[in-house]
Amino acid sequence: MSDFTPVDPVALTAELIRCNSVTPAEGGALTLLEARLTEAGFTCTRVDRGGIANLFARWGTRGANRSFGFNGHTDVVPVGDLAAWTHDPFGAEVVDGWMYGRGATDMKSGVAAFVAAAIDLVRDTPPDGAIVLAITGDEEDVAEDGTVALLDWMAANGERMTHCLVGEPTCPDTMGQMMKIGRRGSLTAWFTAEGVQGHSAYPHRAKNPMSALVKLMARLEAEPLDQGSDHFDASTLAITTIDCGNPATNVIPARGQATVNIRYNDLHTGDSLATWLTDQAKAVEAETGVKITARIKSSGESFLTPPGEFSALIRKSVLAETGVSPEYSTSGGTSDARFVKDHCPVVEFGLVGKTMHQVDERVEIAQIHQLKAIYARILRDYFA
Repeated sequence: MSDFTPVDPVALTAELIRCNSVTPAEGGALTLLEARLTEAGFTCTRVDRGGIANLFARWGTRGANRSFGFNGHTDVVPVGDLAAWTHDPFGAEVVDGWMYGRGATDMKSGVAAFVAAAIDLVRDTPPDGAIVLAITGDEEDVAEDGTVALLDWMAANGERMTHCLVGEPTCPDTMGQMMKIGRRGSLTAWFTAEGVQGHSAYPHRAKNPMSALVKLMARLEAEPLDQGSDHFDASTLAITTIDCGNPATNVIPARGQATVNIRYNDLHTGDSLATWLTDQAKAVEAETGVKITARIKSSGESFLTPPGEFSALIRKSVLAETGVSPEYSTSGGTSDARFVKDHCPVVEFGLVGKTMHQVDERVEIAQIHQLKAIYARILRDYFA
């Protein structure tokens, strides 16, 4: 055992919150982490791309047979109505055992916890292997030059993770409640219908794009996409807008638009759903004579890290520190795990996320310490 002072994850969380890193601004957060990690013996590289700041840090040998990775982000969503906050969103004020600030939950406390755990381990009992930290400044925005850029750089430079833990908030209500072993895919389709404008009193002289869009939306919602699979709930389709911007009550518009968002399980792919959506649009076009075009974008495919040794290790560590055995889940939205899964097995575990993205976002101080202890145990057991 070496003589060292453990890193205080609460103090580090506060320092990170005070960095105004509203996406895509770096705000000094990655600069702060780079300095701390370099001092602790990590090899650090800024992997900036497309105006986005990213940080890669490794302790140990490049390409080691056992290389544990943490992934997280320091960018945060905008504060919204500043007047609605009761505490400075970048002040990291502590009141009654809670720290307030944008990113307190999502996810500067998670980053602080795994950075603190990693530094303590390499100072106290250096592992036989490598620890990799891949931290991005572009998770809350379009996420095209964040974790993707880090993984691209790693592939080009012979860097690897054998397993990765993403520190996103995963627990709905209580600490230790849930971990993510997969995520649903996300796809958005924008439909544009081109008809013929006319007077509403003479609809036979027009081709109403709104009628065609309503018919299309009804077709898309007519039947469930599926009934769910072994590890996933049923896929969902939500109509998010139907609009034509028409201020007149007596004019049939020439053009209209509609948007749907699909959250899909492992019974589908983005390509299979895109084909289905396009076929449905063509069918309505043939029925109505209204031309319908579709622009479709998949934000990430569904994926699953099958329950096994890695997920069991995470579950065992959480149980030891919290007394709670976390549920294996694939619920919720997307995360950067959707990119990491193409590199190595990936699991997500983090704090209770009830206040993320809200006014007066906050984290319980005790949970930050608890999360560091969980991550530290995971690292010790992984390299044991």
